[in-house]
Amino acid sequence: MIPLRAVTVATLLTLFASPAPAQSTFQLSFDVDRSRPGKVQLVGSVRNDSTEDVFDVNVTAEALDRGGRVVASGITYVEGRIGRGESKPFVAVVPVAPGAVRYRAEVTSFRSGFGFQAP
Repeated sequence: MIPLRAVTVATLLTLFASPAPAQSTFQLSFDVDRSRPGKVQLVGSVRNDSTEDVFDVNVTAEALDRGGRVVASGITYVEGRIGRGESKPFVAVVPVAPGAVRYRAEVTSFRSGFGFQAP
């Protein structure tokens, strides 16, 4: 039998070691660039509307068919740190996929925390 204390410690370590799930505290805007052969680029920016700085932000871009199914995707690293209220640019590449009619992008991982402020 595993002691309750060990389970509690393991649970806490899992909670704090995992990246935070993406939240609705981000605003993304992008344009779709189809000018390059074989790939589509989503060129845009991500704004951090949370009350904390965020770190190691990743954006996932997806190509969707008429039924809303994902037919291609790509992920990009945005920035090491995005401060509260700041926006940072991103470019996400998605392979050209037959049947793709629209694209979406969302923050899929990040770490949150308070930034350092000088006096």
